[in-house]
Amino acid sequence: MKLAQIALVTGLLFGSVAFSAPISYFAILNGPSEFPPNASPGTGFATVTIDQVVNTMLVDVTFAGLAGTTTASHIHCCTAVPDTGTAGVATTTPTFTGFPSGVTSGSYSHTFDMTLTTSYNPAFVTAEGGTAAGAEAALFAGIASGQAYLNIHSTVVPGGEIRGFLEPTAPEPSTLLLAGAALASLALLRRRRQV
Repeated sequence: MKLAQIALVTGLLFGSVAFSAPISYFAILNGPSEFPPNASPGTGFATVTIDQVVNTMLVDVTFAGLAGTTTASHIHCCTAVPDTGTAGVATTTPTFTGFPSGVTSGSYSHTFDMTLTTSYNPAFVTAEGGTAAGAEAALFAGIASGQAYLNIHSTVVPGGEIRGFLEPTAPEPSTLLLAGAALASLALLRRRRQV
């Protein structure tokens, strides 16, 4: 095999790995971000990692200082305009599976199988064609377009004490390295073709 062919194969392999990597989204949770805004002293952050190859969604949440005790938490989707407004609950109801209840601070981590209708609010599944695949596509598209938020409901603010819109995070360093290797391989191939 010629060096150019090896570079092309390497670039294609690394490129496919880079593009199929899980995508992470981040949200800073607070009361002023709720609708309507509130003066909650509570804060938190959430990371949602989507893996479309294996159809999973990892939800990590840490929060503290709530004025009331927790009653529910979930992702709402999809707002009419990115980063603003309200939407119905898209994920499990009445709350995320195993989310800590009756506390003012805590942490949570759970991986959802997005091929199961039980990972969604039944009303969201119905609105998205009645299948888990339809719900998954709509939720992932809403998250990617800034039209989804994660919030925590409490006894003091039942409609939601703290929330944050999910935004893309910077790519993992390993993903950047793989993408860089693919681009370098393509550049080498182009240079050899010009010579």
